[in-house]
Amino acid sequence: MVPRLPDPPAPRAEGGRPVSGEWVSDHLEADAVQASIDRLARRIRARFPERSLAGVADHLRSLADEVEDTSDSSRLRLRVMRWVTGLLAAALAVATAVVVGQVVLDLRADGLGEPADLLALLETGVNDLVFSALAIWFLMMAPARHERSRMLGLLHRLRSTAHVIDMHQVTKDPEHLRADYVPTGASVRDPMTREEMAHYLDYCAEMLSMVGKVAALCAEASGDDVVLDTVSDVESLASDLAARIWQKISVLP
Repeated sequence: MVPRLPDPPAPRAEGGRPVSGEWVSDHLEADAVQASIDRLARRIRARFPERSLAGVADHLRSLADEVEDTSDSSRLRLRVMRWVTGLLAAALAVATAVVVGQVVLDLRADGLGEPADLLALLETGVNDLVFSALAIWFLMMAPARHERSRMLGLLHRLRSTAHVIDMHQVTKDPEHLRADYVPTGASVRDPMTREEMAHYLDYCAEMLSMVGKVAALCAEASGDDVVLDTVSDVESLASDLAARIWQKISVLP
């Protein structure tokens, strides 16, 4: 009996995506997140054309685009900045070595001199070395600090977007749909039916999930500890807000 050969692997396009269209990868793909946000915005517009929730989805898509653009441009920018700062640090190190070498040559030419003069010269040399080391460290860390600042600014905007989404659903109270509900003069009137409110709350929860995905794209683009901690905070915020929405959906009459 001839043994059966294993089936060949399914053909895949670039980026780890099978031809069938399903995403299989070991990291989050920016274009998949963007496509999901676009699809969500179309669904919102189709069901709630008069609501501004779709505009929030468009803004979230722009943030996702910015993350991708930042990731692509940041690699080149960081590479250039590292080359420039590396050259400056090397020049500073060479200049420091030249100065120290000149001092040593002067000492050999003039003799050791008085102990007080030697102590003052030694103190000056140590100070020069310390300040040179600090300057080199500052130059080498400049690209990372610049990239951290850009990513943190984008993550702060994502956090604000999550709160904006939450504001869109905060007045959607399932109690208003109960037959025995008695509104007051200060009650927020919303003519949504049960089905409409369920869809609206579901869209808000999905959009909050996309906020977490866009934040995860920032983590894909940066390995900075502060950035990763902020990404975790944004993901936790989006998850907590979405959980409150699902509680509302679960008690719809």
